[in-house]
Amino acid sequence: MNADNRIIVALDVSSQEEAIALLDKLPQVSFCKVGLELFVSSGPGILEILKQREKRIFLDLKFHDIPNTVAGACRAAGKYNVDLLTIHSTCGKDALKAAQLALTEGAAAVDKPSPKLIAITLLTSLNSRQLAFELKIPLELPEYALHMALLAKETGLAGAVCSPQEVEQLRMSCGDDFVLVCPGVRPKWAEGGDQKRSMTPKAALKAGADYLVIGRPITAADDPAAAFARICEELE
Repeated sequence: MNADNRIIVALDVSSQEEAIALLDKLPQVSFCKVGLELFVSSGPGILEILKQREKRIFLDLKFHDIPNTVAGACRAAGKYNVDLLTIHSTCGKDALKAAQLALTEGAAAVDKPSPKLIAITLLTSLNSRQLAFELKIPLELPEYALHMALLAKETGLAGAVCSPQEVEQLRMSCGDDFVLVCPGVRPKWAEGGDQKRSMTPKAALKAGADYLVIGRPITAADDPAAAFARICEELE
């Protein structure tokens, strides 16, 4: 894939109008992320707009619930004809299996290809200290992220979301066909924001990421199109 096809631009805005304004400024972007804030404020209408503009869609809703509930949510999401959908690995194997099956059923019901279900390993806003002292998880952070990714792989999910700092280990352990999506990616010239485990775009791809999720360095720039182009140039 070309570099520009591997960047997922996060439309982390609070309304459909703001999202459309960003899309108008970024016609060259081919892959967009719709997260909780935008989806809750605008509903599935924003997905239709993205499809009309021939964009690929990462629906990042991070499902986390009991098996029956995540299955119902995934069955409904399967009808949206998106490309990627997220669920937390910490739901456990039963929920992950139920979610994957229901997602396939939902897509088949509308004669659409099933989205790839990918698992959240650990949010990139968390660091090793928080994992140990706030969440009381005794594993080292890289080991924990790997365990969560392997749990997803063992239950038939297509991939995982991880910070770029763990992606090299996950790539070696999970294989080339396992999709790895990395948020927490920041060019050297951009502010870090609330990302605790970040890396530059070029380093993240070199480490094994398939896709990079980048938001504010592009969307909050004075010239979003120029910022996107600058990142693509740095990746070539």
